[in-house]
Amino acid sequence: MQNKIISKAPGRVCLFGDHQDYLGLPIIATTIDKEITIKAIKNNTEKFKIFKKDLNIHDSIDINQNISSDEKDFLKIALKVLKKYNCIPNEGYDIEIKSEIPINSGLSSSSALIVAWVNFLLTTFSDISISPRLLADLSYEIEVKEMNGSGGKMDQYTIANGKTIFLDTKSNEIESFDHKLCDMIIGVSNKPKDTQGLLKKLKENALKSIEIVKDKVTNFSLYDEGNIRNISHLDYLEDYLKPYFKAAVGNYKITMDAKKEFSSSNLNINKISDLMNSHHNYLKKDLKITTSEIDKMIDISLENGAIGCKIVGSGGGGSIVSLSTNSNTSNKIVSKLKGIGVKDAFIARKGSGPSIYYE
Repeated sequence: MQNKIISKAPGRVCLFGDHQDYLGLPIIATTIDKEITIKAIKNNTEKFKIFKKDLNIHDSIDINQNISSDEKDFLKIALKVLKKYNCIPNEGYDIEIKSEIPINSGLSSSSALIVAWVNFLLTTFSDISISPRLLADLSYEIEVKEMNGSGGKMDQYTIANGKTIFLDTKSNEIESFDHKLCDMIIGVSNKPKDTQGLLKKLKENALKSIEIVKDKVTNFSLYDEGNIRNISHLDYLEDYLKPYFKAAVGNYKITMDAKKEFSSSNLNINKISDLMNSHHNYLKKDLKITTSEIDKMIDISLENGAIGCKIVGSGGGGSIVSLSTNSNTSNKIVSKLKGIGVKDAFIARKGSGPSIYYE
């Protein structure tokens, strides 16, 4: 075993399919060139002594302790889950965690940390052959299955694969795209995203609306793109449920249209941008996950040359992503966003996958 190990994992941006993965519907997402870093140095103890540098929080994990099923710390839950796969720490490390990814902003800093942590543990304490699929499967098991998270598979699978991907969350089939993307301007609002509270409500109402239609319509399939044109399905639903069903089928159609563009030999970024704007309209008008600050950030970005914009993450705050094909325009949008007092704004580019190396 090495004395000093560096494990990194990137953040991600959902391009298409927000609030779709937990319905078993596909998503298109990409990693960005902002990472979370775990620096691990042997300490000749039987403890992981953890320092979360950005939060100035110290913690300690005894590698021999039995982890309760009620534990809420996913670093500890990871130890519990990986023990089933014969990954069992036998030596302590001083762990420093530092993030370039804005925390609680919809850019998956938590999932990036889990992927980096799992990669470190597997590399250091097991003989398992590590693949992107294994990292994704285990990270999803930890964050969603074991900890009863409300999200789907988008975060873990995008980060572990390290590319722009189309993920069929029902079959787990992944298609990756090698197109070079344009600038992605990230604007971080002053209000943190409301992941668990908002996701729980949206998920429950979407699933309820779909089940009601399934019960009324023979051979109904959510995966039939014709649903978007069959507005009679809405007649079976109470008014408060109609937007959730409309958004589910509408955003599915948009995601599949975007997949066709990404699958072409020459990516038409203007078509992608138009689809992104349509996707955002469902998120804003039907799911109502934006805030007044997010709306203002979107408007300013479009007014200053962005060709596509949408909210990123679960909503109720968080971030936006804007697309720009011109560096001067990108810098202008960043400047304008900072000018209205957003928490942060920066230009992101397509990222890579998890990495691990030794010093």
